[in-house]
Parts: sequence; C-alpha cells; structure tokens
Amino acid sequence: MFETDALRLLVAVTDTGSFTGAALKLNYTQSAVSRRIASLERQAGGPLFERLPRGVRLTPAGRVLHLRAVEVLDGLTRASHELAALHAGRGGLLRVGAFATANISLMPGALSAFGRTRPGVGITVVEGRSGTLVDRLVDGSLDLAVVSDYPSGLPATEGVTTYPLREDELLVALRHEHPLAGAGTVELRDLRDEVWVQDAPADSPALLGDAWARAGFRPRRVIRVAEWAGKFGYAAAGLGIALVPALAARAVPAGLVLCRLGGLPPHRTVHVALPDAPLPAAVELRDLLRAAAG
Repeated sequence: MFETDALRLLVAVTDTGSFTGAALKLNYTQSAVSRRIASLERQAGGPLFERLPRGVRLTPAGRVLHLRAVEVLDGLTRASHELAALHAGRGGLLRVGAFATANISLMPGALSAFGRTRPGVGITVVEGRSGTLVDRLVDGSLDLAVVSDYPSGLPATEGVTTYPLREDELLVALRHEHPLAGAGTVELRDLRDEVWVQDAPADSPALLGDAWARAGFRPRRVIRVAEWAGKFGYAAAGLGIALVPALAARAVPAGLVLCRLGGLPPHRTVHVALPDAPLPAAVELRDLLRAAAG
C-alpha cells in the first residue's frame, strides 16, 4: 500500500521536475527525497523517474502512478473540506426520521427553516414508528428523530437523549352527519357505543385503552387500520370514529369534524431525540423543531 506522504512526494517531484525542487517545496533534504523515491520505486516494482542531466521525468509506470496519486490526493482534500463543513454544521448529510403525523406540518416547517439557514446540508427523511426510529438512532443510521409516547409509551434508551417538544391533544374525528358532530366537545363516555378506527387492538395497553378504562367502558368493536388516509376514509364513510392528534388536524378531509374530548382528554408528548454526541446540524434542527412546536 502506498503511503500518502510518498504520493505527495511523487507529485511534487513531477511538478517541479527535480528532486531538488521537491525538497525545497516540501521542506525535505535532497537526500531524503532520493531515499523516499527509491523506496516508492521498490514498492511500484520498477523506476518511476528517468534521471536526466537536468532533473527527472516520469517513466510510463510513473505516469500511471502519478495519475492515480493526483486522484487520491484530490479526493483526500475534498474529504477534508467536507468533514470540516460537517463538523461546523455547514455541509454533509443529515439523516432524520419522524412518525407519520409529525410529517404533516411539524417536520416540514422546521426543515424549511433549516434549508434557509444551512443550504449546504443535505437532508434525507424516513418515516416510521417511534420505537423503530429510536432503534435507528442507536444503530447510527439516523442523526435525529421526532418521536412520541403514543400509543404505548417511549422507553428510555442508552445513548439517546430526548427533549420534549409539545403536548399534543388527541381529538376525535366524526363524520359531518354524526349526531355529536356539532357539539365541539364530546365526553368520551358518550362514544361508548361507537366503532373505533385505530391502529392498536382494543386490548393494547396504550394511552387510548387507559382513557376508555377511565371512562368506564370498552369499545364494542375496533377496526384496525394503520395508515391515516385509511382511518380518515373509514370515518368519513361512517364506518367508525377515529382518534386524531392535533398535529394531524390540517390533514383531516372536509367530510369529517374534529371534536375535543371533555373531562381528562388523552394527550401524547412529542419529543425530538438525538444521539448523545449529536452533529451540530442536528442540534440546530432540534432548536428549529422546538420553535416550530411552539
């Protein structure tokens, strides 16, 4: 394997046309240059320079190695600049994740502001469940994630620090024709006979299950639908009612009405999570998410 310093010396000798010129350029002695080039030629399997009465010139083997040496050294220079930009939060790639409803307005708003202040930073975004996103922070495949304790809580994870962003009230989506659609606020117990459209099963130890228990009932039926478009579609068709986080309010279609839940309405906490040694760009995005969350 050729050493980087030896490749730099090869390029310097080629540029100056002599061992003496390379020695002056790199602050070496001429004898040190001669020894290093001789060692490099042994590694290369033959002469790299023709020794001339005045200076040196590349042999065919020398031209091959010189071409690759220039490519390697240029690549290392670019890498150095890119790393400096990454560590200063001015460049590189920031890999972020968020749960579905955070991608409706919270994450896009923060990323829009981030793009204006850090245009040199590339962004990739993945969507997933909070537990999966935390796992990806732990294994190093994400640099920041927006996560939630809904529906089943958010366990503490070594190597990841979470910062609360906001309390997000959970609302109920009813179709316009529903008898309670105009009430504005609905007591949870008044929905005891409804079919619920949600992701988690009825016996899940989740936030909604606890809310049902406090209201003194269990739903007669639960339709399990994972995606929000599907939940809205079922509710708009009158097949059930759906619990909707306030973060998702602007995505609710026109055929549905959102009502608050009276008494002790269920809430979820939204967090931003970062590894314990975050990138500067991730810290800046965290602060922008805090501002966007209000």
